[in-house]
Amino acid sequence: MSDTVVRANVWIVDTNVLVAGLLSTDAASPPVKMVDAMLSGEIRYLLCVELLAEYRTVLLRKRIQRRHGMDENEVDALLEALATSAVVADIAGRTETALDAGDNFLWRLLAVRSDAALVTGDARLLENPPPGECVLSPRAWLDEGTS
Repeated sequence: MSDTVVRANVWIVDTNVLVAGLLSTDAASPPVKMVDAMLSGEIRYLLCVELLAEYRTVLLRKRIQRRHGMDENEVDALLEALATSAVVADIAGRTETALDAGDNFLWRLLAVRSDAALVTGDARLLENPPPGECVLSPRAWLDEGTS
């Protein structure tokens, strides 16, 4: 987790957390708790078109799709439910860059709001957050971020 104090009012849920939450059979796991909180409206979360597209791409990968058991229509219905409840942000024109160019949209989304925090299971993102931004693991979100 970054050294930044958790001060989030809105969460950015990385794709790996969403997938882990959908695949886990442990109802008490932090990713499951986060996905449940997203779907129930218990938390506010931030989406952009790029993140929603990544969710879809990853959820429709054959090996992942076999594990969660949803067909394309069910995945789209899930994503529609998530998009409907999300705070949607436009990151066009933003220039923030991450170590991995594939994560640029996450950094840009994080920079849109000063009260946003990224929740990810990606160790590289956790170890190298943007200066002054809050990046935490699902466990840290559950332990600290929800309090």
